[in-house]
Amino acid sequence: MRSLPNLDTLSLTELVAQMLAIRASGYLFDHQILYPSWEPTTDKLKRLVELGVGGAILLGGSAAEIALKTQQLQSWAKIPLLIAADIEEGVGQRFAGATWFPPPMAIGAIASHNLSLAQTYAARMGAITAQEALAVGINWVLAPVVDVNNNPDNPVINVRSFGDNPAIVSQLASAYIQGAKSYPVLTAAKHFPGHGDTAADSHLDLPVIPHSPARLAEIELPPFQAAIAAGVDAVMSAHLLIPSWDTEHPATLSSHILTQQLRQNMGFEGLIVTDALVMGAIANRYGANEAPVLAVEAGADILLMPVDPEGAIQAVCTAVETGRISKERICASVERIWKAKLRVSGEIENEGTRRQEGQGRNQNFPAPLLELAKPEAFAVVNEILGASQVVRGNLPLMPVMTAASASESKNLRNLIVVDELLGCDFLHRKAPAIALPTLRGYTTQLCDRHTPVVFETDDDCPTLLQMFIRGNPFRGSAGIAQVGQVWVKKLLASGNLQALVVYGSPYVLQQLLPMLPSIPCVFSYGQMPTAQAVSLSALFARSI
Repeated sequence: MRSLPNLDTLSLTELVAQMLAIRASGYLFDHQILYPSWEPTTDKLKRLVELGVGGAILLGGSAAEIALKTQQLQSWAKIPLLIAADIEEGVGQRFAGATWFPPPMAIGAIASHNLSLAQTYAARMGAITAQEALAVGINWVLAPVVDVNNNPDNPVINVRSFGDNPAIVSQLASAYIQGAKSYPVLTAAKHFPGHGDTAADSHLDLPVIPHSPARLAEIELPPFQAAIAAGVDAVMSAHLLIPSWDTEHPATLSSHILTQQLRQNMGFEGLIVTDALVMGAIANRYGANEAPVLAVEAGADILLMPVDPEGAIQAVCTAVETGRISKERICASVERIWKAKLRVSGEIENEGTRRQEGQGRNQNFPAPLLELAKPEAFAVVNEILGASQVVRGNLPLMPVMTAASASESKNLRNLIVVDELLGCDFLHRKAPAIALPTLRGYTTQLCDRHTPVVFETDDDCPTLLQMFIRGNPFRGSAGIAQVGQVWVKKLLASGNLQALVVYGSPYVLQQLLPMLPSIPCVFSYGQMPTAQAVSLSALFARSI
């Protein structure tokens, strides 16, 4: 195991650099970078790691690519890195090939009628996510979300939450953390002090929480208290303005909220990490270099995704040199970072050893990747999907079509509505939402919010409508896009809505159900191919 240096041997620049976790593309080559304003090129990334940044957060690429990328990053670093990812729904949510779970609210739905079973699923989800994260070199799981989502219009939390009941959210988050703690990875409860009751997306703007301290103590804070009691390693701040606590600064930049409330009143001794500082709620108001200084003053230990990493380091160093921030304050954060790295840094070395040893068993496949997407993990995913889905009515049994019978069948339409076709990682030619209806004689039609809706005068065919709708960061809304609303009204008016499948938001389902008194309907919290297969199996009332 690589030892961590004594803090006294590090320069101020090296100490401050350890407080940064920078964004990096999970893809291996520069021409694959999707967000060049956020994700540095390989040369710049190497320079930042060699400069001494303490960690990185990855997005994009396959699980196998991530395994190589994390090895590359650790090989550049003099001090072992914390490598994080927003894998709230499992490693497969972000990195293709690994296990992809339905969102946490699916487990919350199970808890409403079987809390014990839901806790078991939450713990299994935490353990499998931690196991697969280690297999690809990720040692910090930025989960669970412990926000209480009691606002149906919330565009950014939504189904990422375990639900709207603070007690259930607390128990499921605790179970998840306990499951993850069976492996040497870090966890993070987010977004303190609670992002659930907002109708604005902090990626785009600064939401305001108008509640009193008493209300916050009743609804928002209990899941964070439970997570701390369960041993969560980090708490991520929210970019929210909470006037009853701080009329001037959002939580991420508020010493009253991060230091007084979280550190002192709630007794949290682990890492305080900011939400991404590139988000509009912070970057648009405070600037690239002032925001990191304010966050450190507020009590943050780790600055996640600063707009300008090198500028942030220099700005914090200048604040120390001018007396605005004490060096003792910096050392206190780095000491907490050291404790976290000691928990996982041995695993960094052990994973590298196992990768080398694994070559003896299979020269063509790194041993840790054999830990991904195991049958038992998929079994848990299927059980959660089945236990949380809503099914009302079935289509008439429709056999798989031969080419000849399909050409002779009545015209059937499989209409798929998504928010953004270009951003769909759950749809492809062989995805069950497309392939399974095709086997039954349906012709697929795809549309999103950019698709003009044009109805032909003779447009009269039975339609299976599949809608993929959930709140997502940067989307700015959580409801049905205009194109979806138009199609629902058109199909109901013409009597051609044969069946409906909704993937994602239960709030959309609640909105649509009163309009569908006798139409077969299936709802799934998941959107990934496994969820599609489970839902369509239930709809067609046969094993697919």
